[in-house]
Amino acid sequence: MNKSLRAVPALLLTTSLTLCACSVEGKDQVTMSASTKSGISPLGDTNIAMKTSRPNKPAQLLVTDVRLGIHDSFERVVLDLDGNGDPGWFIDYTDKPMQQGSGALVQHDGRTTLNVNIDGTVYPHELNMEDPELHTVSSQGGFISQVISTGTYEGRSQFFICLDETRPYSVQVLEDPKRIVIDILR
Repeated sequence: MNKSLRAVPALLLTTSLTLCACSVEGKDQVTMSASTKSGISPLGDTNIAMKTSRPNKPAQLLVTDVRLGIHDSFERVVLDLDGNGDPGWFIDYTDKPMQQGSGALVQHDGRTTLNVNIDGTVYPHELNMEDPELHTVSSQGGFISQVISTGTYEGRSQFFICLDETRPYSVQVLEDPKRIVIDILR
């Protein structure tokens, strides 16, 4: 075989490895730079439309905590989940929040509420867990005044996010740990 033909594969391999190394380094630098300059951004596409998602398989989840965060351009509600499967949800604005099952009007602070229904949830004893005793989480300022838990009924947990006005929002499920993230724009 000709010496120049034998050199071609070696040259191609060396060039490929060099280019791969450059692109990985470049990607890390861009990512680190972007996160340092931009801070936290809202997740997903935001609008005021009703949002729903149905899981492919039944789940056995428990909402274990509710957290609120205030950021420059949005506020975030995080519903931490424990258990197995993927949650479904139905979220929409309402001016008259009513508790599922009983139909009782829910007393709240704010002009409007996001009615957050999470499907695939169970009672704590079904997962051999303690009751997280989620009730009302009050905000430390911002346009979200409170998040109210009205409990779980027939596989669905209900929460109301109380707001000063109707605002664009997004819903995402994140893993490790599993959680539903609702970002609401200022």
